[in-house]
Amino acid sequence: MNIHEYGFASAPVVLIQPIGDHNTDGIEAEYNLIKELSEVEFRLLAVTVDSWNEDLSPWTAPAVFGKEGFGDGAEAFLDTVLQLCTDPGKTYCIGGYSLAGLFALWASCRIDVFRGVAAASPSVWFPGFTQYLKEQGMKSRAVYLSLGDREERTRNPVMATVGTCIRETQEIFKQQGAECELEWNPGNHFQEPDVRMAKAWAWVLGKMLKMLGIH
Repeated sequence: MNIHEYGFASAPVVLIQPIGDHNTDGIEAEYNLIKELSEVEFRLLAVTVDSWNEDLSPWTAPAVFGKEGFGDGAEAFLDTVLQLCTDPGKTYCIGGYSLAGLFALWASCRIDVFRGVAAASPSVWFPGFTQYLKEQGMKSRAVYLSLGDREERTRNPVMATVGTCIRETQEIFKQQGAECELEWNPGNHFQEPDVRMAKAWAWVLGKMLKMLGIH
């Protein structure tokens, strides 16, 4: 498990974010932007994922672009993540971009460990996912969602459902009693992921400040 650590070990809030090898160059810029946007002291643990489509997928699904399908490695990867969440004196939050955002939402329905969720441009088009959310229920009380305003404008019939799915996801979480923000960013899926994640984390940290009195 390769972890990129930022911030201070003494920070009361720990942000956990799965990243791919393609994200490592932007994670420090993301950390610095979170510091600019938030007043809360935090520690960021960026966990490198070995196999993006395998480790972050809650169940198998056929490929929707290219030839690589989706595995069912999320349960095993969650066990790895939970090894970072053993201090009862810390507040843990989870988040991610794209399929890592989907994993964060899935994990926060799966277990009651994460107080906040930051899901920027999450892959909520994933087959069967919104039904899972309805059945399992969100266990975090603060959930941030975002999407680029051009992401649903694609010829791919599965991925084109992302706009409908993320609106439905917000309504599901609200009905389940979670405070859920949905922000629309300009551009497509690949535009400024570090900025989008920083905004997501800043919102979550703000909610932790209000909910838990963390400074």
